[in-house]
Amino acid sequence: MTSTVIYQGDLRTTATHLQSGSKIETDAPTDNNGKGERFSPTDLVATALASCMLTIIGIASKAHGFDIEGTQCSVTKIMAADPRRIGEIKIKMEFPKENEYDGKTQAIIERAALTCPVFESLHPEMKKTIEFLWP
Repeated sequence: MTSTVIYQGDLRTTATHLQSGSKIETDAPTDNNGKGERFSPTDLVATALASCMLTIIGIASKAHGFDIEGTQCSVTKIMAADPRRIGEIKIKMEFPKENEYDGKTQAIIERAALTCPVFESLHPEMKKTIEFLWP
């Protein structure tokens, strides 16, 4: 088992990662009857994509000897209707200005990002717009 999730009432849940004991609280978003005081479940999906991409790029960076420390992703989630779902995830991935990435390294990074497990798990009809901002 990976985690437990408990409904706390008032559209809030608490998820506990069983291996580490770390916790995440969620709220329904303000556009869906919630308070928006925490990540919503769909916010976590969009954020998980960026986190997964960075993790897989980090693994590639160790294998190929380049540095991505300080790389930052800006994540935008766009909801769609009928049925209510995530219609698009936009990620701007900005690499540290003090680093240089040649064409080969950029290709390794982009391939790693676009084949991460979360990216591969999302529905193919969900639009995923990924922008790599090189120094």
